[in-house]
Amino acid sequence: MSDSHFDIPMQSPREVESGYASGCSSEASLPDIFFSKTHLKFINAQLQKLDPEDILRWCLITLPSLFQTTAFGLSGLVTLDILSKLPNPTKTPVDLIFLDTLHHFPETLALVDRIRSRYPNFNLHVYKPAGCDNDQDFAKKHGDRLWETNDDLYDFVAKVEPAQRAYAELQVKAVLTGRRRSQGGKRGDLDIIEIADDGLIKVNPLANWSFADVKDYIEKHSVPYNELLDRGYKSVGDWHSTQPVADGENERAGRWKGREKSECGIHNKKSRYAQFLAEQERKRQEEALSRALESAHVGPSA
Repeated sequence: MSDSHFDIPMQSPREVESGYASGCSSEASLPDIFFSKTHLKFINAQLQKLDPEDILRWCLITLPSLFQTTAFGLSGLVTLDILSKLPNPTKTPVDLIFLDTLHHFPETLALVDRIRSRYPNFNLHVYKPAGCDNDQDFAKKHGDRLWETNDDLYDFVAKVEPAQRAYAELQVKAVLTGRRRSQGGKRGDLDIIEIADDGLIKVNPLANWSFADVKDYIEKHSVPYNELLDRGYKSVGDWHSTQPVADGENERAGRWKGREKSECGIHNKKSRYAQFLAEQERKRQEEALSRALESAHVGPSA
């Protein structure tokens, strides 16, 4: 992993001399946080030894612009409940970001309402696919059953793009996720702290916990949860790509069953469709520049 950081501005001679950038410096932009590769490895080694409560305490006093991304799965609900009980010395709220794909189960949406009532002090930001308010809008814009005809495109327009829009509009620097190693797949070697390619800090406070640990916490603290969990589901996503799991199956075996995928794109490296869109945008800009140059050369007609 290469060193990851936010934009590091030029320092004044005084700051270079002292070796530090001051928080009261007059520069318009200062580094929010910086992790070298060695520092990140050290922090992960230390956080690995801590309980989720202590990891979250560290996050509250260390990470700027911290949010929690959640689809209100069990792990995310545990994190939310722990945060609700932790003293927050900085008084800085950790807002929630929920990506409404417009294809969630009714039980999931009902849970969102229950969570709003149970934790009224948390602000909830809901982001939907661009230009769509409901599944009919989505089908009109993208066609019927896009998740079958082009699942990369579906992941991008329903999840990846709304997440990117949320991070940009809310100026998110760090996010809490509900991912755990015990969920299997690509999550089997999770660190507590990860740095995405774009510099976003991702924290997995429950990385060490098992499904049983999470379920025990939910029951002990009477945390509201998705009714589908009592019907054989262990990981709940969109209705069209989520099934119950059998005894002995991987926790996320019911997600995209029969397909060679285990993530929706949000936690992957830049998705194939995102790369495609970037290339299309580059070509569009080149064509626009070419037309502008041609127009300038032609000039006004006689």
